[in-house]
Amino acid sequence: MNRRTKLGVVAATALALTVTAPTAGAHTGHRPAVDPAREALPAGDGWAAEGAGTTGGSAAAPSRVFTVTTWAEFRAALEAPGTEPRIVKVRGTLNATADGCAAFEAPGYDFARYLADYDPAVWGYENEVTGPQEDLRAASATAQGKAIKVKVPANTTIVGVGRHAGITGGSLQVQGVDNVIVRNLTLESPLDCFPQWDPTDGATGAWNSEYDSLVVYGSTHVWIDHNTFTDGAHPDSSLPSYYGEVYQQHDGELDVVRGADLVTASWNVFTDHDKTLMIGNSDSAGATDRGKLRVTLHHNLFDKVVERAPRVRFGQVDAYNNHFVVAGPSYVYSLGIGQESQLVAEKNAFTLAADVPAGQILKKWKDAPVTTSGNYVNGRPVDLLAVHNEQYPAEILRGDAGWTPVLRTRVDHPKAVPALVDHRAGAGRLR
Repeated sequence: MNRRTKLGVVAATALALTVTAPTAGAHTGHRPAVDPAREALPAGDGWAAEGAGTTGGSAAAPSRVFTVTTWAEFRAALEAPGTEPRIVKVRGTLNATADGCAAFEAPGYDFARYLADYDPAVWGYENEVTGPQEDLRAASATAQGKAIKVKVPANTTIVGVGRHAGITGGSLQVQGVDNVIVRNLTLESPLDCFPQWDPTDGATGAWNSEYDSLVVYGSTHVWIDHNTFTDGAHPDSSLPSYYGEVYQQHDGELDVVRGADLVTASWNVFTDHDKTLMIGNSDSAGATDRGKLRVTLHHNLFDKVVERAPRVRFGQVDAYNNHFVVAGPSYVYSLGIGQESQLVAEKNAFTLAADVPAGQILKKWKDAPVTTSGNYVNGRPVDLLAVHNEQYPAEILRGDAGWTPVLRTRVDHPKAVPALVDHRAGAGRLR
């Protein structure tokens, strides 16, 4: 059988394994029939479809449609007054840090001096750093934060135009609003210019950074679709080390936190990152998070990420039909079971390196129930809960998350997921 025939057989098999066909008008991850900027989340497509659903700026008047080519234009479009629906079309790549880190430095800040002042041989490991250079570092970090963070207002659609649209070094803040859509963007993780040294973090201290590519904070009805989240030109492997620790300049790629609710993330790619996706950022946030943080993750590709894909606290999270490509030895886990979480992980596909045991897919942070069913590992069905409990008897997890997801427009056989997701997920694949 020649290569072309083999590919045809693979494609036919993948299509044949689709067990639930898309409903009429449902988003299939391929060639939408309408202008993506005018497309609303299909009915029933995950938690963001609950209640009034998610329409973003799809009904925007012509005067509320902005096409931007620079970071400054992008900020201006989002800051235009009014709550009426708006569409912001991103053309090309917007660079939030085009002038480099020096543009944010407070007068007198000197990184070499910082390293000398807080060298563990001088400062030790028992106390957090304080003093003039730490104050100047903090002031510099504040300046960067103001420059790269931008608030996304309610009733907004942000969409990339064509196959090569994105944002480098920016942090989208969907905070305290309702009804937002973000689609078709390559989001290169912000590079924190001024990480803080914390000698008390672990036995040997650690560098801690800020800024996520996208944060959903206390907001509702948010659809995140066909985006690519990446470290881009600055993977962790390129970062230097100081005091014997990696000078970590990345935080997360996507955070859903602080009472956020009704979020659907579909057909995205999360790639080459460490702490990737966090749902709920504190065990002590029950007052704001309990009963919220309802998130659907479907048909996403998690490609060689280290951990948090996702890590869950409190929320009812439905993770199905995702493809996880796992490479060792830096891999830590994929699905983190945290405080009062109710994660349902069904019909996902995991492609594991030979040295990664299937039991490592799950990670117990706190005692909470989890539903795992119909998942495949390297092309074969595997009971993720049973294999985890067998391989990690000191971290026994309980089954049955206590709820059954119903907001799904399509469910594919897990053997079909790698072919579908790898070829249709990510930015540039709406058309």
